[in-house]
Amino acid sequence: MNTNRPVPETEKRSDGDSFLQGVKDCVPTLLGYLSIGFAAGVVEKTAGMSVAEIGLISLLLYAGSAQFIAAGMIAAGTPAVSVIVTLFFVNLRHLLLSAALAPYFSKYTWWKNIATGTLLTDETFGVASSRAAQNGEIPYKWMLGLNVTAYLNWFAANMAGGLMGERIAHPEKLGLEFALPGMFIGLLILQMAARRKIRTDLAVAVTATAVVVGGSRFLDSGLTVIAAILVAATAGMVIEKWK
Repeated sequence: MNTNRPVPETEKRSDGDSFLQGVKDCVPTLLGYLSIGFAAGVVEKTAGMSVAEIGLISLLLYAGSAQFIAAGMIAAGTPAVSVIVTLFFVNLRHLLLSAALAPYFSKYTWWKNIATGTLLTDETFGVASSRAAQNGEIPYKWMLGLNVTAYLNWFAANMAGGLMGERIAHPEKLGLEFALPGMFIGLLILQMAARRKIRTDLAVAVTATAVVVGGSRFLDSGLTVIAAILVAATAGMVIEKWK
């Protein structure tokens, strides 16, 4: 009796859409989460935050760049209102990230959309975008597995950094600051390979770089990033339409 029956396409698709598959697809980004999260915990500890406060800010703010900025401003005695306003502008890019993925979740309930958007980060956006480019869809269970894995690892890394913070006098010597750009480079290469539109992607990259370099002389760093995203995305859309 032949038990080696072919696996139906629907069954294969179901496995690829699962929560567990989302967890697996998050694994390549975990090194970046762990190293940057650890560094953030160390910086927050040296800024005078308690371990409980470090855990709370990692769960509620959940943003690497914003947490580094918050730690520096708190250490400098900056008023709470200024900290909140600064972090708001730094994280405005998440509106653009959510808007880009929103069409893939329009068929789901509002609470599933909230659950997805609340835990969305630059890294999970990159992985989800690659998935969308390859398959044309982003299943909710898969996205939940991706987001939850990243969220829990970020919390664990922050807590580890907070607990070890007092024992590390010069964390910059460990080279942890390179983990985040290194992780983004890897995600960018994977996404470009999946799209197979190298000329368009290079044009968008050059446009974004030009805006960042030119805009940094006149705008805040957070606003410069937002401007680069808007201009580069518009340029990519125009190129795709008129090429």
